[in-house]
Amino acid sequence: MKIFVLLGHPDSSSFNGQIVDAYSTNAQKKGHEVRIQKLGEMQFDSILWKGYKVVQDLEPDLKKAQENIVWCNKWVVVYPIWWGAVPALLKGFFDRTLYSGFAYKYHEKDPLWDKLLKGRSGEIITTCDAPKYWIRWMYGNSDLKSVKRATMQFCGISPVKVTRISRMKYLNETQRQRWISKIINQIPSTTS
Repeated sequence: MKIFVLLGHPDSSSFNGQIVDAYSTNAQKKGHEVRIQKLGEMQFDSILWKGYKVVQDLEPDLKKAQENIVWCNKWVVVYPIWWGAVPALLKGFFDRTLYSGFAYKYHEKDPLWDKLLKGRSGEIITTCDAPKYWIRWMYGNSDLKSVKRATMQFCGISPVKVTRISRMKYLNETQRQRWISKIINQIPSTTS
């Protein structure tokens, strides 16, 4: 399998960064081809200055991201929940990278669209300080509605697996490493 892993946390040394490094290393050990991009190490303007009236020229890192998305069979996105949503840099990445004509294309005569990224699966690994029930009941899983439904599935990526690690500020290092082990143990081997 060809796996594209995107770190949606701006800090590569964060726990999210540790997840990305462990996931990528272990997926390669299990026989998968892996490409990684880390938002905090990429150079791009995250703002759509004219909305979608004008397509801004893509910076090389965003062009590379598009190449990685087209190349992969599975797209893994790892991010923290901040203020009930994804970090602004990740939202800007989606805005700039997944525009019409690349990830989707609206029909001329009806309200429907073509999902141009069909044939890929997705995986979301997300962290938060709040308990899972709080994110679900108080925020309505707002990040998943945005990333899973309105972004990945809107563009045709399906199925999308979700792992949510909650109560991060209360987890000690041993508990954090258990989460990483659980995540990497679920990566299938190419021989299975």
